[in-house]
Amino acid sequence: MSPVHPPGEAATARAVIDENGILVHWNEDARRLLGYGPGEAEGRPAADLLVPGSPVPGPEPDGTRWSGTVELRHRDGRTLPLWLLAHHRPQEHGGAWLVVTPLGGLDRLLEDDRLLRTALACSPCALAVFDENLRLHACNEAMADLVGLPRERIRGLRLAEISGRPESEDLEGQAREVLETGRKRDAYTYRRSGGESLAHAWLARFAPLVDDHGRVCGVCVTAHDFTEQYLARERLQLVNEASVRIGTTLDVTRTAQELADVCVPALADFVSVDLLELPEEGARAGPSSVTAPVTLCRVAHQSVTPGCPEALVQPGRVGRYPASSPQASSLVAGRTMVATNIATTLTEWLEWDRARGRRVRELGVHSTMSVPIQARGGTFGVAVLRRFRRSDPFTSDDVLLAEEITARAAVCIDNARRFGRERETALALQRSLLPRSLPRTAALEAASRYLPAARAGVGGDWFDVIPLSGLRIAMVVGDVVGHGVQASATMGRLRTAVRTLADIDLAPEELLTHLDDLVTRMSQEVGLEGASGEVGATCLYAVYDPVLRRCTLARAGHPAPVMVPPGQAARQIELPGGPPLGLGGVPFESTEVDVPEGTVLGLYTDGLIENRERDIDTNHRLLCSTLAGSAAGPDSLDDTCDRILHTLLPPGGVPDDVALLLARTRGLPSAQVETWEVRADPALVATVRKQVVRQLDLWRLSEAVFTGELVVSELVTNAIRYGEPPVRLRLIHDDTTLICEVSDGSHTAPHLRRARTYDEGGRGLLLVAQLAQRWGSRHTTDGKVIWAELSVVSEAAADPGQWPP
Repeated sequence: MSPVHPPGEAATARAVIDENGILVHWNEDARRLLGYGPGEAEGRPAADLLVPGSPVPGPEPDGTRWSGTVELRHRDGRTLPLWLLAHHRPQEHGGAWLVVTPLGGLDRLLEDDRLLRTALACSPCALAVFDENLRLHACNEAMADLVGLPRERIRGLRLAEISGRPESEDLEGQAREVLETGRKRDAYTYRRSGGESLAHAWLARFAPLVDDHGRVCGVCVTAHDFTEQYLARERLQLVNEASVRIGTTLDVTRTAQELADVCVPALADFVSVDLLELPEEGARAGPSSVTAPVTLCRVAHQSVTPGCPEALVQPGRVGRYPASSPQASSLVAGRTMVATNIATTLTEWLEWDRARGRRVRELGVHSTMSVPIQARGGTFGVAVLRRFRRSDPFTSDDVLLAEEITARAAVCIDNARRFGRERETALALQRSLLPRSLPRTAALEAASRYLPAARAGVGGDWFDVIPLSGLRIAMVVGDVVGHGVQASATMGRLRTAVRTLADIDLAPEELLTHLDDLVTRMSQEVGLEGASGEVGATCLYAVYDPVLRRCTLARAGHPAPVMVPPGQAARQIELPGGPPLGLGGVPFESTEVDVPEGTVLGLYTDGLIENRERDIDTNHRLLCSTLAGSAAGPDSLDDTCDRILHTLLPPGGVPDDVALLLARTRGLPSAQVETWEVRADPALVATVRKQVVRQLDLWRLSEAVFTGELVVSELVTNAIRYGEPPVRLRLIHDDTTLICEVSDGSHTAPHLRRARTYDEGGRGLLLVAQLAQRWGSRHTTDGKVIWAELSVVSEAAADPGQWPP
């Protein structure tokens, strides 16, 4: 540590104390201050200079600096209270403390106004001093340049009088507050100062001026230009705002409008977003494939003026842009294009489009920037930003900011287009897999509705009505977990499986068990293929018998159905919940309920009652009340479906797919059903045939006598010969179908086979298959049933006035 002072260094008393507290250096100014020469002070403990008992302040928390007032002894015995400043300086062998204090000789320098005036004149910081009446007392050249007026002309004016701008009144109010309270204040403003063409960001610092008596006698104002920091912060904030505001939905138009909204007024006075019209679905134009003239569709625009009067093209309209236009030039080049002084730089385009040229001149548009909307190697359109109210042109920083915001929007637009294509594909697949129309049966009247999700991808909701043997009818509603094409494809596989399992007349709980095994295998297949996610679904399966007027239901994690018996209130059918399909290993249970004729059944997916508008319980009560009111009135089931959807679903679209199936049950009169007990005696087959002929004559089904007699004969003979007692025969008919059912106590299913030429038997079921429209068998708890359906037209149907007899 050199004891030599640099040339021109201010007079300072300086001493160096080592780690042991010994004075190792003592300069001449220290001698003048305390009277000890260097030879007397150096080598002595520094503590010898302290007045005994006087307090010594401790070092600062980091241990590198120390300051405070201490009492020192002068050589002549006087006590001198001095403010000392000590810095810890690390050395090669330990460390030392450098102790300094200013000498009174500086007072002479401060009294010299020349140095102060020179400092104020040359200071890059704009500075002004206002007196206690807030009138300008003095300012330096930097402040005069900032104001744009000569110093000698504005002296004595108030701050508001100097500026004349409305915001200067607020600044003067803050200066007055500093004058009254004696506390410093900072103020921020973004404005154009006198004589400047561009606005700057300024930090104005107000500090009170206090005299020797502690009275505030004026205010000192300094102005600091922090435009670069301000603009950087504004750009960062705008980029952050864009990341939040752009891409809130998977809708192309909404995303384009969000892009325009973010850029106005932060970046431009008017913004238009135009997208390319792609020649075919799924096409992706690249920068090199765009040629002029360019056909663009206006998707969105925004302006600082309400109503966007600057727009010549309205959203949804298509326009053609020549090579001289900013839109085409930017798209063809594949990069951002900036044009200033448009009246001269874009003359060709404005002459080609005279209406646009007149509008540009009327508004005073002076700067335009066209940014291509590009993402993932594709070009989707162009965003054009214009300035006419803001006087400053677009800068290179504005270009980078616009490209960053547009790039974010481009990704969102690409995502929205991809989602739109996938959604249309999934929706087309979904609708193709759902039933086009519901079958007309004697068991019930049915109506249905399917609504895809408004914003999320199409799900795998489905419904079906499946005719079964014995005029029974199966109703099914299901919901596949997930969305998109995969969910729709899974739904198609499950619906096909349900129809196949229903065709073999499985009980509801058995059908769900087989369906659960299928979903488990599908989930395993997905895992083997490396796809993410698992396959899962819920399902409700119900079988209604119009003869017994009973319904058997089972569900797998699906909402329970609602029923409205005639003249009664709507209620939920209580049945075991069951686990969702795909869990495996958990049995399902079924429930049987009596269903009077005219009962309305409501089956639905969870999208109908789960939304953000209301809770599930409230929606369920609304469903029951709406269903009950419509069932009691003259509304058809189609009208009831529409009323339920209108009442329960939010107006902005459903967040999840909705499937709704309504059915009004019908009962088959007992006069249209006849049952016989048949003893296991082949000789009684002829008697049974005679009974069938009499019954068909009684039902006026004479056209079906021969076929019906033959089919019954074969089925009864097989049951007696190969089955087990008890054997029963049941005939059921409606206006178009005669059903012959023969049941026995054996669980062995029949098999259709082709008899050889010389075989004496084996042709019974083949004959039944040739004569019947449909035939088959189903298992029951105590055996099986073999059935055959014959097509008939009764005499009563041909002449309604003759029926019933």
